[in-house]
Amino acid sequence: MTATPAASPASTVDRLRRLYFVRFIFAAAWAATFAGVGSSLDAGAITLLILYPAFDVAAAVIDERSSRNPVLYVNMTLSAAAAIGIAFASTDDIPAVLRVWGAWAITAGLVQLFVAIKRRAMGGQWAMILSGGISVVAGASFVIGASNGTSMKGLAGYAALGGLFFLISAVRLLRASKTATSTPATLSQAR
Repeated sequence: MTATPAASPASTVDRLRRLYFVRFIFAAAWAATFAGVGSSLDAGAITLLILYPAFDVAAAVIDERSSRNPVLYVNMTLSAAAAIGIAFASTDDIPAVLRVWGAWAITAGLVQLFVAIKRRAMGGQWAMILSGGISVVAGASFVIGASNGTSMKGLAGYAALGGLFFLISAVRLLRASKTATSTPATLSQAR
C-alpha cells in the first residue's frame, strides 16, 4: 500500500472552508425543517433525527481525508452510535431521544473543541471552539431536561446555532486564505 501525500496547508484550509459552508447549509435546512415537525415522534421527525448525526459522520469522513486528523475517527464513531441510538430511542419516547441526542452533543462537542483548539493556528477556529463548548452545555441541558421533555423543537435551535458557527468559521477561513495569498503573512494572522 502506498502512502497518500499530505495535503498542503492552503488546500486543507480551502477544503475545510468548503466543508464548513456545506455544513452550514445542511444545518440551516435541517433546523428549518425540523422546527416544523419536531413536536412529535412521527416518521418525518425520526428520519431527520437520524439524518443529522449520519450527516456528521459523512462530514467527519471528508474532513479526515483532507486533514488526516485521526481524532475525527472518534467523531465518526460517536455520530454513528448516536444515529443508531436515536433510532432505538425513537421507539420509546421524546425524553429517550433527548437523552441520546444530549449525550451525543456532549461527546461530539468535546471532540469538536479538541479539534478546533488543535487547528487554531489555521485561523477561523474561534467559532468552532465556542461551538464545541456550547454543544457540551446544550447537550447537558438536553439530558437534564429530558424527563420533562414533550417537544424536540429545541434541537432545531441547537442545529441552527451550530450552523451559524460553521458559517462564521467558513468566512473566517476565506479571509485567512485571501490574506495568505495576498501577503506573505501566515494563515494564523487571520484568526
